Amino acid sequence: MNDNLDKLVKQKNELEKKIQKNELLIKQSKYYESNKERKIRTRKLIQKGALLDKYFDIENLSVDETESLLKVFADYVKNNKPEKYQNKKDSSS
Repeated sequence: MNDNLDKLVKQKNELEKKIQKNELLIKQSKYYESNKERKIRTRKLIQKGALLDKYFDIENLSVDETESLLKVFADYVKNNKPEKYQNKKDSSS
């Protein structure tokens, strides 16, 4: 009887270790995935910023000045954007 109880306790402990190990793997996987997504987003933002500098010739402007400039053109661009560049949500409405 006592041997049986010891075996069950041992099995329970082993299963708890497996659960902890799997939880750690899940946590690591989520971390790596979010880190990967963050890096992709960061790269995209850097590329867009570089294009903005290139085509608007605004390397010399501060972030606030760039925002002010973009605000001047924002409504026009939004209202006159070709359909192929429309946001998927906007075009399905």
